[in-house]
Amino acid sequence: MEINKIYNENCLDTMAKMPDCFVDLTVTSPPYDNLRTYNGYSFDFEAVAKELYRVTKQGGVVVWVVGDATIKGSETGTSFKQALYFKDIGFNLHDTMIYEKNGFRFPFPNRYHQTFEYMFIFSKGSPKTFNAIKDRKNIHTNRAGKNMKRERDGTKTYRKSFTPEEYGKRYNVWRYNIGGKKEHNHPAVFPEKLAEDHILSWSNEGDLVYDPFMGSGTTAKMAILNNRNYIGSEISEEYCKIIETRIKECGGLFFNSFQTELSNEAGT
Repeated sequence: MEINKIYNENCLDTMAKMPDCFVDLTVTSPPYDNLRTYNGYSFDFEAVAKELYRVTKQGGVVVWVVGDATIKGSETGTSFKQALYFKDIGFNLHDTMIYEKNGFRFPFPNRYHQTFEYMFIFSKGSPKTFNAIKDRKNIHTNRAGKNMKRERDGTKTYRKSFTPEEYGKRYNVWRYNIGGKKEHNHPAVFPEKLAEDHILSWSNEGDLVYDPFMGSGTTAKMAILNNRNYIGSEISEEYCKIIETRIKECGGLFFNSFQTELSNEAGT
């Protein structure tokens, strides 16, 4: 299995080439509820989830960014169904995070504006890597405090004093500007910073990052820029050409091997 390449094929075919416990981190946003056409392609969710569990290393993480459509006045709940299935096959639901979009596109006349998607963090056992992003300004910096614990009987106990750092660990609601469709000609580009923040949080330099629905190549680009290895699967040849351009924009570090891989796929 060659790394630092995009495979123009179904992700099940790519993962079939991978040995067990191969991938450190998966960051992806799959097609869901037919909200986008994705050039007419669909995927077998349960088969993909099972393969992701097999190829993920012990302690590895899968970041699954997904939302729900509204059909006949009701949200589908697809996101929750998928999260529960990941748990059923062995993953831990390590965290339920929110991707908050700075804006909205489709207002509803009888409900509040929908501005978020879920970012489910699934881990195979306890996560082996967590590099906390600390960019939340603490209001109590340099002021001593105590950790409080509430007991079952309602009483409070206090532990030793501490001094907060200037910047604390961020919360699990992450806000990003939306956009990018016109720039990359793809129906669902997620923010580069979103991919980067997860890559930095759940992997280390030299780790292998996978995206089974590579789309416009955001995960690969941010893996390269942060000194991670990558593998991507993308079934659409049109989208692979977009990925080729974006990887070339990274400075061409992996461009030649990527181009060769595309040529080989086209010739088969």
